[in-house]
Amino acid sequence: MAIDVSPVPQALRDAAYNNGQAVPSWVETFAGWTAESTDIRGRFASTMDLPYGTAERQKIDLYPGQDPAAPCLVYFHGGYWMRNSREMFAVLGEGVAAHGWSVAMPGYTLAPEASLAQIVGECSMALDWLAAHAPAHGVAGPMIVAGWSAGGHLAAMALSHGAVTAGLGISGIFELAPLADTYLNENLRLSAAEIADLSPLRRPPVMKPFAITYGARELPALVANSHAMHAARLRAGAPGPLLPVADADHFSILDTMRRPDGALTRALLALAP
Repeated sequence: MAIDVSPVPQALRDAAYNNGQAVPSWVETFAGWTAESTDIRGRFASTMDLPYGTAERQKIDLYPGQDPAAPCLVYFHGGYWMRNSREMFAVLGEGVAAHGWSVAMPGYTLAPEASLAQIVGECSMALDWLAAHAPAHGVAGPMIVAGWSAGGHLAAMALSHGAVTAGLGISGIFELAPLADTYLNENLRLSAAEIADLSPLRRPPVMKPFAITYGARELPALVANSHAMHAARLRAGAPGPLLPVADADHFSILDTMRRPDGALTRALLALAP
Protein backbone atom coordinates (compact mmCIF):
# COMPACT_ATOMS: atom_id res chain seq x y z
CA MET A 1 0.00 0.00 0.00
CA ALA A 2 1.36 3.40 -0.96
CA ILE A 3 1.85 5.91 1.83
CA ASP A 4 0.70 9.46 1.19
CA VAL A 5 3.62 11.76 1.99
CA SER A 6 2.20 14.87 0.36
CA PRO A 7 2.45 18.03 2.49
CA VAL A 8 -0.52 19.22 4.51
CA PRO A 9 -2.24 22.03 2.58
CA GLN A 10 -1.71 25.51 3.98
CA ALA A 11 -5.45 25.99 4.54
CA LEU A 12 -5.57 22.94 6.81
CA ARG A 13 -2.48 24.03 8.78
CA ASP A 14 -4.09 27.43 9.31
CA ALA A 15 -7.48 26.00 10.27
CA ALA A 16 -5.91 23.75 12.91
CA TYR A 17 -5.22 26.83 15.05
CA ASN A 18 -7.95 29.21 13.89
CA ASN A 19 -10.26 29.30 16.90
CA GLY A 20 -12.23 32.27 15.61
CA GLN A 21 -13.09 30.44 12.41
CA ALA A 22 -14.19 27.40 14.42
CA VAL A 23 -16.43 29.47 16.74
CA PRO A 24 -17.72 32.51 14.80
CA SER A 25 -19.85 33.70 17.74
CA TRP A 26 -16.67 34.86 19.48
CA VAL A 27 -17.18 38.38 18.11
CA GLU A 28 -20.47 38.84 19.97
CA THR A 29 -19.08 37.13 23.06
CA PHE A 30 -16.10 39.46 23.28
CA ALA A 31 -18.26 42.52 22.67
CA GLY A 32 -20.43 41.56 25.63
CA TRP A 33 -17.45 40.87 27.87
CA THR A 34 -15.86 44.19 26.95
CA ALA A 35 -19.02 46.13 27.83
CA GLU A 36 -19.37 44.38 31.18
CA SER A 37 -15.67 44.77 31.89
CA THR A 38 -15.93 48.53 31.34
CA ASP A 39 -18.46 48.70 34.18
CA ILE A 40 -16.26 46.62 36.48
CA ARG A 41 -13.17 48.71 35.73
CA GLY A 42 -15.17 51.82 36.59
CA ARG A 43 -15.67 50.50 40.12
CA PHE A 44 -11.90 50.15 40.61
CA ALA A 45 -10.82 53.35 38.87
CA SER A 46 -8.02 54.13 41.34
CA THR A 47 -6.17 50.88 40.62
CA MET A 48 -6.58 50.73 36.86
CA ASP A 49 -3.74 51.32 34.36
CA LEU A 50 -0.93 50.98 36.92
CA PRO A 51 2.35 51.17 34.96
CA TYR A 52 4.94 48.45 35.43
CA GLY A 53 7.07 49.79 32.55
CA THR A 54 7.20 52.68 30.14
CA ALA A 55 5.54 51.16 27.04
CA GLU A 56 1.88 51.88 26.32
CA ARG A 57 0.62 48.38 27.11
CA GLN A 58 2.91 47.82 30.10
CA LYS A 59 0.13 48.46 32.59
CA ILE A 60 -1.78 46.42 35.15
CA ASP A 61 -5.41 46.55 36.18
CA LEU A 62 -5.61 45.60 39.86
CA TYR A 63 -8.81 44.54 41.62
CA PRO A 64 -8.13 44.31 45.37
CA GLY A 65 -10.21 41.65 47.11
CA GLN A 66 -12.02 41.69 50.41
CA ASP A 67 -9.16 39.91 52.19
CA PRO A 68 -5.65 41.37 51.62
CA ALA A 69 -4.10 38.01 52.56
CA ALA A 70 -6.22 36.02 50.10
CA PRO A 71 -4.60 34.79 46.88
CA CYS A 72 -4.23 37.10 43.91
CA LEU A 73 -5.14 35.73 40.50
CA VAL A 74 -2.76 37.12 37.86
CA TYR A 75 -4.49 36.62 34.52
CA PHE A 76 -2.73 36.86 31.14
CA HIS A 77 -5.12 37.43 28.26
CA GLY A 78 -5.06 35.48 25.02
CA GLY A 79 -5.28 36.44 21.36
CA TYR A 80 -2.26 34.61 19.90
CA TRP A 81 0.04 37.25 21.42
CA MET A 82 -1.13 39.71 18.74
CA ARG A 83 -4.62 40.91 19.64
CA ASN A 84 -7.01 41.72 22.54
CA SER A 85 -6.21 43.64 25.72
CA ARG A 86 -6.50 43.34 29.47
CA GLU A 87 -9.43 45.78 29.52
CA MET A 88 -11.70 43.24 27.80
CA PHE A 89 -11.45 40.55 30.45
CA ALA A 90 -12.27 42.09 33.83
CA VAL A 91 -15.36 39.86 33.90
CA LEU A 92 -13.15 36.79 34.23
CA GLY A 93 -12.12 37.79 37.74
CA GLU A 94 -15.66 37.61 39.06
CA GLY A 95 -15.52 33.93 40.03
CA VAL A 96 -12.57 34.11 42.43
CA ALA A 97 -13.47 37.64 43.58
CA ALA A 98 -16.66 36.18 45.03
CA HIS A 99 -14.37 34.12 47.30
CA GLY A 100 -12.42 37.16 48.51
CA TRP A 101 -9.49 36.92 46.09
CA SER A 102 -7.75 39.84 44.46
CA VAL A 103 -7.24 39.90 40.70
CA ALA A 104 -4.46 41.45 38.60
CA MET A 105 -4.61 41.68 34.82
CA PRO A 106 -1.35 42.74 33.16
CA GLY A 107 -1.18 43.99 29.61
CA TYR A 108 1.74 43.39 27.29
CA THR A 109 3.02 44.69 23.98
CA LEU A 110 1.57 42.75 21.06
CA ALA A 111 3.29 41.10 18.12
CA PRO A 112 4.68 42.10 15.70
CA GLU A 113 5.70 45.21 17.66
CA ALA A 114 7.19 42.88 20.26
CA SER A 115 8.78 39.49 19.76
CA LEU A 116 7.53 36.55 21.79
CA ALA A 117 10.70 36.69 23.87
CA GLN A 118 9.96 40.32 24.68
CA ILE A 119 6.34 39.49 25.59
CA VAL A 120 7.45 36.76 27.99
CA GLY A 121 9.90 39.23 29.50
CA GLU A 122 7.17 41.83 29.98
CA CYS A 123 5.04 39.30 31.87
CA SER A 124 7.96 38.68 34.19
CA MET A 125 8.31 42.44 34.67
CA ALA A 126 4.63 42.63 35.61
CA LEU A 127 5.09 39.94 38.24
CA ASP A 128 8.14 41.78 39.62
CA TRP A 129 6.04 44.93 39.92
CA LEU A 130 3.18 43.11 41.65
CA ALA A 131 5.52 41.48 44.15
CA ALA A 132 6.99 44.88 45.03
CA HIS A 133 3.97 47.16 44.84
CA ALA A 134 0.69 45.23 45.17
CA PRO A 135 0.84 45.18 49.00
CA ALA A 136 0.59 48.97 48.99
CA HIS A 137 -2.78 48.54 47.29
CA GLY A 138 -4.07 45.97 49.79
CA VAL A 139 -3.02 42.90 47.80
CA ALA A 140 -0.56 40.82 49.81
CA GLY A 141 -1.56 37.19 49.27
CA PRO A 142 0.16 34.51 47.19
CA MET A 143 0.10 34.97 43.42
CA ILE A 144 -1.50 32.32 41.23
CA VAL A 145 -1.07 32.83 37.50
CA ALA A 146 -3.61 31.85 34.88
CA GLY A 147 -4.02 32.44 31.20
CA TRP A 148 -6.15 31.42 28.26
CA SER A 149 -4.96 30.38 24.80
CA ALA A 150 -1.74 32.37 24.22
CA GLY A 151 -2.15 33.46 27.84
CA GLY A 152 -1.97 29.79 28.82
CA HIS A 153 1.49 29.74 27.29
CA LEU A 154 2.41 32.90 29.21
CA ALA A 155 1.09 31.41 32.46
CA ALA A 156 3.20 28.29 31.92
CA MET A 157 6.27 30.45 31.31
CA ALA A 158 5.49 32.59 34.38
CA LEU A 159 5.19 29.59 36.70
CA SER A 160 8.94 29.70 37.36
CA HIS A 161 8.79 33.25 38.73
CA GLY A 162 9.77 33.35 42.38
CA ALA A 163 6.61 35.16 43.50
CA VAL A 164 4.26 32.64 41.84
CA THR A 165 2.97 29.68 43.85
CA ALA A 166 0.80 27.86 41.27
CA GLY A 167 -0.85 28.25 37.87
CA LEU A 168 -3.71 27.36 35.56
CA GLY A 169 -3.28 26.93 31.81
CA ILE A 170 -6.58 27.28 29.91
CA SER A 171 -6.58 25.94 26.33
CA GLY A 172 -2.91 26.82 26.13
CA ILE A 173 -0.24 26.60 23.44
CA PHE A 174 2.69 24.67 24.86
CA GLU A 175 4.58 23.73 21.67
CA LEU A 176 5.34 26.58 19.28
CA ALA A 177 6.84 24.78 16.30
CA PRO A 178 3.57 24.10 14.41
CA LEU A 179 2.66 27.79 14.54
CA ALA A 180 5.64 28.66 12.36
CA ASP A 181 3.88 26.98 9.43
CA THR A 182 0.58 28.85 9.86
CA TYR A 183 -0.86 32.29 9.16
CA LEU A 184 0.01 33.24 12.73
CA ASN A 185 3.69 33.50 11.95
CA GLU A 186 3.14 36.55 9.74
CA ASN A 187 3.02 38.52 12.98
CA LEU A 188 4.83 36.24 15.41
CA ARG A 189 7.93 35.82 13.24
CA LEU A 190 9.13 33.01 15.44
CA SER A 191 12.83 32.25 15.29
CA ALA A 192 14.23 28.76 15.75
CA ALA A 193 15.74 29.93 19.03
CA GLU A 194 12.40 31.20 20.33
CA ILE A 195 10.66 27.95 19.40
CA ALA A 196 13.32 25.96 21.25
CA ASP A 197 13.53 28.19 24.32
CA LEU A 198 9.95 29.41 24.71
CA SER A 199 7.97 26.21 24.12
CA PRO A 200 6.95 25.09 27.63
CA LEU A 201 6.97 21.47 26.45
CA ARG A 202 10.69 21.76 25.75
CA ARG A 203 11.61 23.25 29.12
CA PRO A 204 12.22 21.36 32.37
CA PRO A 205 8.87 21.13 34.19
CA VAL A 206 8.44 23.59 37.05
CA MET A 207 7.69 21.67 40.24
CA LYS A 208 4.80 23.86 41.31
CA PRO A 209 1.11 22.98 40.94
CA PHE A 210 -0.07 23.71 37.40
CA ALA A 211 -3.59 22.70 36.44
CA ILE A 212 -4.25 22.28 32.73
CA THR A 213 -7.74 22.60 31.31
CA TYR A 214 -9.42 22.70 27.92
CA GLY A 215 -12.89 22.58 26.41
CA ALA A 216 -14.09 19.20 25.17
CA ARG A 217 -15.19 20.91 21.91
CA GLU A 218 -11.82 22.60 21.27
CA LEU A 219 -9.88 22.22 18.05
CA PRO A 220 -7.87 18.95 18.17
CA ALA A 221 -4.54 20.80 18.08
CA LEU A 222 -5.42 22.69 21.27
CA VAL A 223 -6.59 19.52 23.00
CA ALA A 224 -3.35 17.79 21.99
CA ASN A 225 -1.29 20.64 23.47
CA SER A 226 -3.00 20.26 26.83
CA HIS A 227 -2.63 16.47 26.89
CA ALA A 228 1.04 16.64 25.90
CA MET A 229 1.85 19.27 28.53
CA HIS A 230 0.12 17.33 31.29
CA ALA A 231 1.79 14.07 30.24
CA ALA A 232 5.23 15.69 30.27
CA ARG A 233 4.65 17.11 33.73
CA LEU A 234 3.25 13.82 34.97
CA ARG A 235 6.35 11.94 33.78
CA ALA A 236 8.53 14.39 35.68
CA GLY A 237 6.45 14.17 38.85
CA ALA A 238 5.22 17.76 38.62
CA PRO A 239 1.87 18.32 40.36
CA GLY A 240 -1.38 19.41 38.74
CA PRO A 241 -4.49 17.84 37.19
CA LEU A 242 -5.74 17.66 33.61
CA LEU A 243 -9.30 19.04 33.58
CA PRO A 244 -11.42 18.78 30.41
CA VAL A 245 -14.58 20.90 30.57
CA ALA A 246 -17.57 19.14 29.05
CA ASP A 247 -19.53 20.87 26.26
CA ALA A 248 -17.14 23.86 26.23
CA ASP A 249 -15.43 25.33 23.19
CA HIS A 250 -12.37 27.60 23.09
CA PHE A 251 -14.41 30.61 24.21
CA SER A 252 -17.31 29.27 26.28
CA ILE A 253 -14.86 27.57 28.64
CA LEU A 254 -14.18 31.03 30.10
CA ASP A 255 -17.80 31.33 31.24
CA THR A 256 -16.91 28.77 33.91
CA MET A 257 -14.33 31.22 35.26
CA ARG A 258 -16.95 33.91 35.77
CA ARG A 259 -19.19 31.87 38.06
CA PRO A 260 -18.30 31.44 41.75
CA ASP A 261 -19.02 27.71 41.37
CA GLY A 262 -17.73 27.32 37.80
CA ALA A 263 -15.27 24.61 36.80
CA LEU A 264 -12.36 27.01 36.31
CA THR A 265 -13.14 28.89 39.51
CA ARG A 266 -13.05 25.60 41.41
CA ALA A 267 -9.75 24.71 39.73
CA LEU A 268 -8.26 28.02 40.85
CA LEU A 269 -9.53 27.67 44.40
CA ALA A 270 -7.93 24.21 44.58
CA LEU A 271 -4.55 25.78 43.75
CA ALA A 272 -4.56 28.08 46.79
CA PRO A 273 -1.73 27.21 49.21
